Amino acid sequence: MRGAVLTLHSITSQYVPLTSLSTIRRTQGLPIVTMGSIELPYMQTNPKIIFFTDFDGTITLADSNDFLTDNLGYGREKRRQGNYDVLHGKASFRDAFRDMLDSVKTPFDKCIEILQENMKLDPHFIEFYYWAEENNVPIVVLSSGMKPIISALFESLLGHKPRSHLHIVSNDVESRDGKDINTVGGWKIKYHDDSHFGHDKSLEIKPYAALPEDKRPTLLYAGDGVSDLSAAAETDLLFAKKGHDLVTYCEREGMPFTTFESWETILDTTKDILSGKVSLKKVAEEGLKKVHEQGN
Repeated sequence: MRGAVLTLHSITSQYVPLTSLSTIRRTQGLPIVTMGSIELPYMQTNPKIIFFTDFDGTITLADSNDFLTDNLGYGREKRRQGNYDVLHGKASFRDAFRDMLDSVKTPFDKCIEILQENMKLDPHFIEFYYWAEENNVPIVVLSSGMKPIISALFESLLGHKPRSHLHIVSNDVESRDGKDINTVGGWKIKYHDDSHFGHDKSLEIKPYAALPEDKRPTLLYAGDGVSDLSAAAETDLLFAKKGHDLVTYCEREGMPFTTFESWETILDTTKDILSGKVSLKKVAEEGLKKVHEQGN
């Protein structure tokens, strides 16, 4: 769901206490490293960088949820009206997003098949994926989408199930009124938490951001929507997709960022950061300079 713009204050002020990180990770069967009472699964391999990222429109070239709604649900015009309502405070992102997905009555397994036929990864993400595996850089996908769809798309587009260095934290799917999800009208989105967006992405990052400086890895984030702001605020550098409102908001909020058009840029920059060739400050300064010279 793109184009729904909120202020940073409205995003960060509406979160409430939610399911603990440890509970979430246990359900995924991931190894866990602890520091005091905090469990840190992405520290298992003692990485120098952890790369957090949005999925739809960031890793993929198009938004899978928008595709379902536009082609199988109530259509593009009504979806855009929902975006407008969120923008002007007439509806919450959580309610508008549920409403648009509720309009999709196609059986869930068929939805996955259709998306597998139509969605594409940024071709340079695949290169980044293998480089990250070889260089001990965990990739953590933080998404407002549904995990079965994300997992299926990764499996079909990568050609194998995601390897252990890639983690998915997202919303899920559940039965509607006890129906089989693979029947007409049988499924609905199951939100990750009780936040305004249905998934407060910052919760996954905060325990790592709070680590002592001598133990804390560099935290990077890639995204394209304003809903990524709360997560990006917990990291050291944001890769904001060129041409999206997120760039404007980063400038306004004084967040360190650089822009990208494809994962080729992200890969090159992350390599330089890992090797020590460039500093985070220099990347952010050059990113801001480029935006001012070229426009976002």
